[in-house]
Parts: sequence; C-alpha cells; structure tokens
Amino acid sequence: MRKAISAVLIVAAVATSGCATMRGRSRTPDEFAVARNAPLVIPPDFSLAPPVAGTSGLSPSDAQQQAIDTLFGSPAPRSAAETSMLEAAGRDGAQSGIRSTVWDPDTRMVDKGATTLTILQAPPADSNIATAQAGQ
Repeated sequence: MRKAISAVLIVAAVATSGCATMRGRSRTPDEFAVARNAPLVIPPDFSLAPPVAGTSGLSPSDAQQQAIDTLFGSPAPRSAAETSMLEAAGRDGAQSGIRSTVWDPDTRMVDKGATTLTILQAPPADSNIATAQAGQ
C-alpha cells in the first residue's frame, strides 16, 4: 500500500510540474529584442546664464511673488465702474494687516457672547479627550 501511495505521489508531482522539467531551462521573452532603447539626447540650452559670484539672488518674497505671477498671471485690470466704486467705498482707508487683527481673539468686532468668549479664552488641555465647561 505504501508503494502505491508513493508511486501516485511521484506521478502527481511529475504531472503537475509540466513539461518544463523535461526541457531544462525555459525560454523567456527578451524585452530588449522587442523595442529599441531611445538614444540619449542633450537637452536644449534655453540660454540660461550661470550665476555670477558676488551677486544676490531673489529674496524669498520676490521668488514667491514671481511664482504666483507665473502660475496665475498678473491681476486683471479693473473697469472704470469698479474703480470708482472702490474709491467711493474708501479702499485707500483700510488698515494694512486688518485681516490679522480681525482674527485676533482679543479683538471684539462683534458681541460674541459670554459663552463663546469663555471657550475662546480657555487654556489648552493636557489630555487626549476634548472637554469644555462653561460657567452659567
């Protein structure tokens, strides 16, 4: 019985291995025979000048503005009606940095209410669980 089982296992192993074991080394397709490699090409010069020693480069703000202008273009020209409306609204009277001042928690632009002010002025907690307590 043991001889029959081992013979069946050997026959099954040879049958499942296929003809690859009989042939020896199998042949795989050569990817370089299918398509040729493209030749190396030197990129164009673009007339770029090398940096000159002793000169300063762009400052970060100049580089950022140059990138924004390149991506989005310069601002669109305003029509006469829009310009007159902005002048009538007093666009020259706006404070510089007003948006930073409005978002400051100490600025009271609108009556935020006692509960909102309590939440905004609460110190940060040391735990992973968020809690809020408002006094009545």
